[in-house]
Amino acid sequence: MIWYAVLILAVAAERVAELLVARRNARWSLARGAVEAGRGHYPVMVALHTSLLVGCLGEAWATGRPFAPALGWTMTCVVAAAQGLRWWCIRTLGPRWNTRVLVVPGLPLVRGGPYRRLSHPNYLAVVAEGLALPLVRGGWLTALLFGVLNAALLTVRIRCESRALAAACAPGRRPGSPADTVGAGL
Repeated sequence: MIWYAVLILAVAAERVAELLVARRNARWSLARGAVEAGRGHYPVMVALHTSLLVGCLGEAWATGRPFAPALGWTMTCVVAAAQGLRWWCIRTLGPRWNTRVLVVPGLPLVRGGPYRRLSHPNYLAVVAEGLALPLVRGGWLTALLFGVLNAALLTVRIRCESRALAAACAPGRRPGSPADTVGAGL
C-alpha cells in the first residue's frame, strides 16, 4: 500500500506542477487579450480531480484488496502513458495550454503534435488516467464513479472549449462582442 500512496502523491505533485504552468500561461494569455469561458465548471473539475486521488487511496485502504500484478502493472503503464500524453499536449500548446478555458482571439488553432490526430488529446489522457489510477490497486468503484462524473464534466468542458475557440477564430469578430463571453455561465 505504501508504494501506491507514493504513486498517488507523485500524481498529486504532477498536478501542482500543472497548476504552476497554467498560472504562468494564464498571465501570458491574459496579457494578449485572452477571453475566459467556463468559469462555472472549473471548481467542479478541481473537486472531481481531487476526489479521484482521495478516492484511490480511500478505496484501497477500505477494501484492503491485494495487488493483482497483471492488472496493477498494466494500469501503472497506462497511468505513465497518460502522463506522457498530457505533457506532450502541454509542450505542443506551449503558453496557450491551461487548466482553464483561456483563448487568445485571432491565434490559429494548433495542429501539431497530438493535435494532428485528435481534437482534445489532453482529455484522452484525463480519461485514461482517471480509469487506470484506481485500478492499479483494484479500485473499480472509484474508477467507475470518476468515469461517469468525468464523462458528464467533459461533455460540458469540450462544448465550452469548442464554442470559445470557434468564437475567437471567427472572422470579423470584434473584441467586446457577445462572443467574448461564450460559455462563461457554465
